Amino acid sequence: MKVRHALPRGVGAGVLALALAGCASNAAHMTSTSADQPWTPRGDEETVVWSLAREGRPASEGGAADFRIPVDSARAQLAAPKGIDPARVYSLPELIDLAQRTNPATRVAWQQARQAALAVGMVEATYLPVITASVIGGYQEVATPLPEVLGESLSVETTQEGTARILALQWLLFDFGQRRAVAAAAKHAAIAANVLFNGTHQKLIFDVSQAYYVYGAAIQRRGFAEAALRNAEAVRTAVEARRTQGLATSVETAQARQAVAQAEFRRVQADGEERDAYRNLLAAVGVNADLKVDAVSAARRPLPAPASASLDTTIQLALSQRPDVAASYAAMQASKAGIKAAQADYLPKVYAGGNIASGSGDFDVSGLPSIGQQGSGTGLLIGVTVPLYAAGLRDAQVRDAESRAKMAADEFQRVQTAAVTEIVAARNALRTALESHRAATALVGAASTTYDAAFAAYRNGVGTVDAATEADTALLDARDAQVEAHAAALVGAVNLAFVVGSLTSRERLP
Repeated sequence: MKVRHALPRGVGAGVLALALAGCASNAAHMTSTSADQPWTPRGDEETVVWSLAREGRPASEGGAADFRIPVDSARAQLAAPKGIDPARVYSLPELIDLAQRTNPATRVAWQQARQAALAVGMVEATYLPVITASVIGGYQEVATPLPEVLGESLSVETTQEGTARILALQWLLFDFGQRRAVAAAAKHAAIAANVLFNGTHQKLIFDVSQAYYVYGAAIQRRGFAEAALRNAEAVRTAVEARRTQGLATSVETAQARQAVAQAEFRRVQADGEERDAYRNLLAAVGVNADLKVDAVSAARRPLPAPASASLDTTIQLALSQRPDVAASYAAMQASKAGIKAAQADYLPKVYAGGNIASGSGDFDVSGLPSIGQQGSGTGLLIGVTVPLYAAGLRDAQVRDAESRAKMAADEFQRVQTAAVTEIVAARNALRTALESHRAATALVGAASTTYDAAFAAYRNGVGTVDAATEADTALLDARDAQVEAHAAALVGAVNLAFVVGSLTSRERLP
């Protein structure tokens, strides 16, 4: 450091005040001027995210505030799908495999598990000493004016410089189990994160399977709606043929045309539901590209068998292997370790410290020989810290840890109860779906016979248009019910396996 002149008093404080005022002014620009006015970047706070704010924001129309976000094409870039074959027709197991490789949810859960594992490593690192190295250097030059002698101004210049090198060690030797308790809590948290990672894959298998079966059912419903439309058109053709012969009235013709319009409406709805189900399947897989999916085979998939194990056995199995139950149990164990860590704050800590240091310096006065000096030193310390008074902080920390432990225990009980409820509901849903499918199958047979008879009767002049159109609608409803029950049974079996915790791979689909 070189000292020649001193700044006028107050100048430094004034510069600092102006700098702080400028920062406050910029910070004020980071929000809207009022609650009813939009915000736009102004000045230095503009970032890459808002780079098009000035150019892309249109003027307000009619004085109304425009809260539009400026367009930025960079935010519209979708991640390119990887490992997708556009020519391949994917089956359900292949869709599950693709989802497990590409869905962001699995990668997020994996990173969370890695972070929890790294936290364990950071806690374990506290058992080892901390070694730091420091180097300090400085330089100073001072000119001191002397009294004028014979009209000549003289001054004495002094120069001082030096360096210091320090190697220091800090080591906590004993803390009455506090680090051990913190490490135990971190390990339980890591176990919970890894269990939830496995649970994320189980949930993904369920989501893809459910979306696949729903999509297959939507394809079937669309096919049945098209068949119902063809039936309605056949009835209309028969009515128009009878009218040319003077055997049908204008009312019957209007009724037949109305039935065709209604059938067309239901076909359009079924087509839209199929497209929605397809997009939901892609979302469950986690891809943005179109896939060829063999969902028609879902209609040929045999119905699952009813749950054979007893309810008590199923509940015990689920509570012993469900990821959410296991993760909640690990969190409860971590909270218990947190109590021990907080209680250890009352106890002493034994630590060791040491250093190795060396330094050198030079002192020079104009006109005199310079003075140089070097030195070195080492030291080792062992100390004990005893906490005496913390204004109730440690008591509050212990009570907080105990409260968290009680909350974790209650949460574990809640998760267990929720699991039992889900198991009972899943078993009942599967049973209802299987019974509904049996009833719907019988209904389809009866409705098909009724439609054939009603249509044949009308063509032979002994039936009515109302009977034929009603039979066509009833047949479509029966087929839809059968498809819904079949898909519900497949989804119900997958759901039961999921809530039990046994849906662990695509090979274990029920």
